[in-house]
Amino acid sequence: MDKEEITLTQLVKNGGIYFNIEGSSKKEIVINLINALSSAALPSCKRDLLLNAVMEREALISTGIENGIALPHPRTPLLEEDEQPFVAIAFPRQPIDWETPDNKPVHTIFLIVSDSSKQHLNALTKINFLCMEKNFYSLINAQAAEEEIISAIEETEKGWG
Repeated sequence: MDKEEITLTQLVKNGGIYFNIEGSSKKEIVINLINALSSAALPSCKRDLLLNAVMEREALISTGIENGIALPHPRTPLLEEDEQPFVAIAFPRQPIDWETPDNKPVHTIFLIVSDSSKQHLNALTKINFLCMEKNFYSLINAQAAEEEIISAIEETEKGWG
């Protein structure tokens, strides 16, 4: 499979879903999420690089969108050819201020780490579409089980076929 055509389902399986991420600021949440990532998703030598890249991007303009969702990501791809892109979904223990346009606290975070601009935009588009789907939004709002979330993404993607 062409890495740029990788499914959102596979990106989430690569990154994982994380519950009860501690933190009272964007930076604390991002640090704790990056530290929670498996070494398969992100080698430990890249954790500081990813943190700095994500926080530099946040300093430009918040990646918080509406309805309690944030999409943090680096401005430029930082993966090597042999590294797998991923999307990690995280649920903070407590909703957090992410400077969203609607000023609602964020309850769901999609950390996007791509290996190309095309792949990054593709993932962003799919996540935005998915979060507008009432059934999927209900799942993330309720912090449903990992299997339910992945299954819902997979089912939605089948309809895009």
